[in-house]
Amino acid sequence: MENGIESQCEQCIVRQFNSLRAMNKEELKKVSQGKTTKIVKKGETIFEEGEALKGVFCVRSGVSKLSKLSANGKDQTVKLAAKGMVIGQRSVIAEELSNLSATALNDMEVCFIPKEIIVNTLNTNPNFTMEVLRHMAHDLKEADDVIVNMSQKTVKQRVAAAFLYLKNNFGEDKDGFLLLTLSRDDIANVVGTATESCIRIISEFKKTGLLKNHGKKIGIVNEKGLQDLAERY
Repeated sequence: MENGIESQCEQCIVRQFNSLRAMNKEELKKVSQGKTTKIVKKGETIFEEGEALKGVFCVRSGVSKLSKLSANGKDQTVKLAAKGMVIGQRSVIAEELSNLSATALNDMEVCFIPKEIIVNTLNTNPNFTMEVLRHMAHDLKEADDVIVNMSQKTVKQRVAAAFLYLKNNFGEDKDGFLLLTLSRDDIANVVGTATESCIRIISEFKKTGLLKNHGKKIGIVNEKGLQDLAERY
């Protein structure tokens, strides 16, 4: 990772999407003075599972996958972290080793905020503490949803839901292709299946007119069809 261009947190639009919005001007000034802006290239690791984090990372641009190594040595993608999200805060606040790894899916710009600034603000600003708790509670809810989906939905349904998630959260280009292109391996890791099964299902979705592709790019052709499949029990 390399140092990038510094900017003032007070003027940074991405803080509207995370707990930093609850900081006052003086607290944000301390963040601006203490943070480091970094460029993370596609495929590079931001932090590793089991690492003692010295701070949190605020995503200014790009997307990171948060993953955990399973007992059989396979990577399971738990979540995607995009613009405005703060990653690593659970480990920092709980003073525990990181439970997940964070890897850049495309070129990213992230701000590293030292642990001391976060902890000091938690101790002095109850609004910030409430915002952090709200975001961590949302993460827990998402984790509960993943567990239910894994146990009650078929692989085909989970693949359908994954493409809907990518469209709803990251959008499409003018030709109707998803802006965030994941490899077949990454999609398989998100839904918890073998890459071969994922490739077979995507091929089936293309044949039945649910998806289209152009090279590595994939687009949704029949959103209602995908939705009906994803929600069918």
